[in-house]
Amino acid sequence: MSGLRFVLLLVLVLSGCRESANPEIHKLTVAYTTQPQCTLLHVAQAKGFFAEEKLDVQPRLFTFGKMALQELLEDRADLATAAETPIMFNILKGEKIFVLANIDTSTTNNAIVARKDAGIVQPTDLAGKRIALSPGTTSDFFLSTFLIANGLSRQQIHELPLKPEEMQEAIVHGRVDAISTWNYPLTQIVQALGANGTTFFDRDIYTETYNLVAKQEFVQKNPAILERFLRALIKAERFTQQQPLVAQEIVAQAIHVNRELVRSVWNNFGYRIVLDQILLIMLEDETRWAMSHGLAKPAAMPDYLSYIHFDALKAVKPEAIRIKR
Repeated sequence: MSGLRFVLLLVLVLSGCRESANPEIHKLTVAYTTQPQCTLLHVAQAKGFFAEEKLDVQPRLFTFGKMALQELLEDRADLATAAETPIMFNILKGEKIFVLANIDTSTTNNAIVARKDAGIVQPTDLAGKRIALSPGTTSDFFLSTFLIANGLSRQQIHELPLKPEEMQEAIVHGRVDAISTWNYPLTQIVQALGANGTTFFDRDIYTETYNLVAKQEFVQKNPAILERFLRALIKAERFTQQQPLVAQEIVAQAIHVNRELVRSVWNNFGYRIVLDQILLIMLEDETRWAMSHGLAKPAAMPDYLSYIHFDALKAVKPEAIRIKR
């Protein structure tokens, strides 16, 4: 090799090293929610953890994950967050998406709130009542599961489809007798009803997972970007564990609610970046539910492992992978 060719090769190698050590700032549009499950994204944005990873994150905020996921599917976002229920429905529809990580799990985020003056003081009193739910979401699945656990069926109630933000007005003014929903609307509705409200939780029938999702094509083209994004969330996880009061204030300011509301539900959630076996369990359970209730066409169970992308989390925190393969 001539001296000139060697020098040129050395320059190219050194240039590549500098580029990998100092990656260019990458702009990402991320659709996530004002729900507690997205705490780590709000913290990462506010504390500059995305910026530290050379990511310019443009948030698109929604009140629930089904809407955020739709933003991704319609190519208006690069990443989105959603619970496993809308993810399951869209996989059954043929959407090519990957779950990259669970950003939260909870057994006490979903509940049914009812009016006592509608004659509801115990779960079996829900029979014959008007109950609001958000179709295609965890609200939908939790309601079905709760009814079955208490000897009731969907045919024994009158359903009213509503968005989460519409439920408080509906139940306070008596247009419905009960609602099936999640936080923060759940806690706000409980507070609004006061002594006239009764709340039914059941931590044994359902574990909600909240997830970071991307289209498969985007994942395959941007592995380094995804690793940087997850590193930022892991920084936010550590910060949230070490300084929960500051994290609560960040969330309150980001979504424009009272800090006491954030604090009141804080311990219902596990703000951790993992890939947990419960995700597979819930996807399969909900698939059987959707097919048995006519919400999806009968078909073979999807291979949900093929819709989970392990490489990005493995690269930055391999011990957080708890799914058996």
